[in-house]
Amino acid sequence: MPLIIGITGSIASGKSTACEYLSSRGAVYCDADKLVHRMYDPGKPAFDRIIGAFGRDVVGEDGYIDRRILGSKVFGNAEEMARLTGAIGDIQAEVCGVMDSWRTSLSPNAIGLMEAVNFIEAGYGRFSDFTWLFAVDNKLAIQRLKDRNNLTTEMAEQRLSSQRAWQDREPAADLVTLNNGSQEELIELVEMEISRIRFQWTAGTLPPSKYMPWWNAQEHSTNQP
Repeated sequence: MPLIIGITGSIASGKSTACEYLSSRGAVYCDADKLVHRMYDPGKPAFDRIIGAFGRDVVGEDGYIDRRILGSKVFGNAEEMARLTGAIGDIQAEVCGVMDSWRTSLSPNAIGLMEAVNFIEAGYGRFSDFTWLFAVDNKLAIQRLKDRNNLTTEMAEQRLSSQRAWQDREPAADLVTLNNGSQEELIELVEMEISRIRFQWTAGTLPPSKYMPWWNAQEHSTNQP
């Protein structure tokens, strides 16, 4: 059976770098953000719903939703972000459907990676075998965002504040990798960890994921009167 790994972490934590490296080493990789973006391409129902919710100015010159403009309307605003999520549609079905398809389409020794910022809180971990959380100190994350995305300090802080702290996600993660070093150091860590995970999975000694107990506890807490 293929090994399905959820990759998560806040912006600038190095999760995409890790996924790109593992993909170059043979893993099958899906970026949930890009998958969701395709849900509101022109001609799809979510396209019109987003325009109805946020205005025609979110459409770029190419006729597609301009995610930079759209992002400026929702980042840091939980209510607006929720409105966007509702306009897009059944995101969970789209993301989890990919992981389900990997179960039957990938070879038994393959690894599938689903990268999503909100992998833990969205419930995606119910469809994976392992949840891998990448973390970075806030000060360093802000500097990376400024350098990489040409953002002001205020804009970088706004992006970061719209996401949950890694410490809040840690209880649901099977592995936390702190990425406060160089890219080369991150790759070394990723190579070491994936070798261990793959070995344990093949040998049948990989511990059960912590995700389902965490998820069940959240559900129980939510259902309490």
